[in-house]
Amino acid sequence: MAQKKTSDVDYSMHEKIMALYELQKIDSQIDEINKVKGELPLEVQDLEDELAGLNTRIENINAEIEELNTLTRQRKREVDQAKIMIGNYKEQQNNVRNNREFDAITKEIEYQELEIELAEKRLKEYAAGIKSKKALAEQAMTQLTERTADYEAKKAELESIEAETAQQIETLQQMAAKAKEPIDERLLAAYDRIRSNVRNGLAVVTVTRDACGGCFNRIPSQRQVDIRQGKKLIVCEYCGRILVADNEEK
Repeated sequence: MAQKKTSDVDYSMHEKIMALYELQKIDSQIDEINKVKGELPLEVQDLEDELAGLNTRIENINAEIEELNTLTRQRKREVDQAKIMIGNYKEQQNNVRNNREFDAITKEIEYQELEIELAEKRLKEYAAGIKSKKALAEQAMTQLTERTADYEAKKAELESIEAETAQQIETLQQMAAKAKEPIDERLLAAYDRIRSNVRNGLAVVTVTRDACGGCFNRIPSQRQVDIRQGKKLIVCEYCGRILVADNEEK
């Protein structure tokens, strides 16, 4: 006779609750292993974000430097052009026929000289800007080098821990998948929601010495009877955790 699929099995509420408890024990083991990583995953992510930010900053500074270099080349061409025009105007002054023409050319020369003066002022500003931005880029590059070293060290440490625990995590994840089989999606969703809302990840706890194993508030006797019977899902009215009977407690 063919074996009945797990999805077709009509599990009792008690079996589902105990499967949740088994899943909780497995997930708690995974949580303990992940604690070894500490803050490393967050630190690695923060460093990745910081490195991306530094690279973007350096790119922006270099783009600003290139823009100033382009403006510098443009202004130098304008200065050279103005000097050529001044030379041409001075030659024209030697061939003027009257004072009016001489004065007009003189004004053109003065205008070009003012253009050169303005351009040279801009060139000094560009040079100062380039110097300042190069200093900023150098500072950012130094910071990038230091943070890259930190990132590589922490990433290597994290990868080492993950490599050491990979097999154990995989085994536990397989056990967790097996434990989930009797549990319907609604209960799993509730379990995951509770786990995400509590500090220690304990969504399912035992009633120990008449108290909730999560928040340690007293559980009334009648509710304890209902919990032991396992006919319905009962949560702690104080912390919202799912309650199961402690089979080891007499």
